[in-house]
Amino acid sequence: MHNKSPIVRRRSRQIFVGNVPVGGDAPVAVQSMTNTETTDVAATVGQVQALAQAGADIVRVSVPTMEAADAFGAIRKQVTVPLVADIHFDYKIALRVAELGVDCLRINPGNIGREDRVRAVVDAARDRNIPIRIGVNAGSLEKDLQKKYGEPTPEALVESAMRHIDILDRLDFQEYKLSLKASDVFMTVAAYRLIAGQIEQPLHLGITEAGGFRSGAVKSAIGLGMLLAEGIGDTIRVSLAADPVQEIKVGFDILKSLHIRSKGINFIACPSCSRQNFDVIATVNALEQRLEDITEPLDVAIIGCVVNGPGEAREAHVGLAGGTPNLLYINGTPDHKVHNEDLVGELERVVRAAVSQRQNGVSAKYIPIKQIS
Repeated sequence: MHNKSPIVRRRSRQIFVGNVPVGGDAPVAVQSMTNTETTDVAATVGQVQALAQAGADIVRVSVPTMEAADAFGAIRKQVTVPLVADIHFDYKIALRVAELGVDCLRINPGNIGREDRVRAVVDAARDRNIPIRIGVNAGSLEKDLQKKYGEPTPEALVESAMRHIDILDRLDFQEYKLSLKASDVFMTVAAYRLIAGQIEQPLHLGITEAGGFRSGAVKSAIGLGMLLAEGIGDTIRVSLAADPVQEIKVGFDILKSLHIRSKGINFIACPSCSRQNFDVIATVNALEQRLEDITEPLDVAIIGCVVNGPGEAREAHVGLAGGTPNLLYINGTPDHKVHNEDLVGELERVVRAAVSQRQNGVSAKYIPIKQIS
């Protein structure tokens, strides 16, 4: 029930990664990357499927060897989510995965050698409608740029990117997206701001090597949030030293907080204090776990007392205001009382009923099955 995002997106040329549109007026896509051994097909398929179930729009897989390329082909046959092959240096691997059904090639044209090799990869991509992702990273800048700038800088990242872009321009290939990643928030943000006005292609955002789950999520939220709030960014990847599924969850949470994209339950919950009439933290934690399977966007407010409770509960699709008794609001209207021992179960039931109604196109107000006095 909260307002739509006021953000005006940067206009970019739309490309397709498999069946997923990237750029233009398409939703900001959320990506992650497998961390299994690609040659372990079963493990990698399992992780790709877990990422897809968590909501991943696109999944990237590292393909460092020809053996991994053949494994990639087997993986491609067993999953439906679009797959990006991450390739460095060896153009033959790119040609192989192009044959095996890759949806996007993450390869820097300047790193794969002679012009004829680059042309071979670009021709294969063009023939099969496969886009390319140019990925510039502060940790792997060209040696001459390191010498020129002394250290990684936003300008150095952009200059590196433009070298790769110039190669694709010469070959008249425009179906690409670009990333300019650093582990430093300000360097990353400045680099994307610089490049945003110089090319029309989509931008893939990320703070690389952001850190562990908590610190990496915070750093990514700040860096990606700054750019997304300015309308910059068409796909995102939250890089965490954690389970890749967490990257997808954090990515959607970032987009949700900016009202860019809604997926699943948006919990509005107080941090709790001595005024709370029930255990807010335990209730929210339990509901997050129980309602993790829901993808329908829904605002659920859980507020522990009568100070802010009624106001927040009225603004949510489903809201609980602590008090004596606790009062459950549905679509902005006080509906029924809920005792503390029934909180989690009753909230889950009401939320699932609301989701079911919405999915079935029912517009009538939800009527509780069991009134609690």
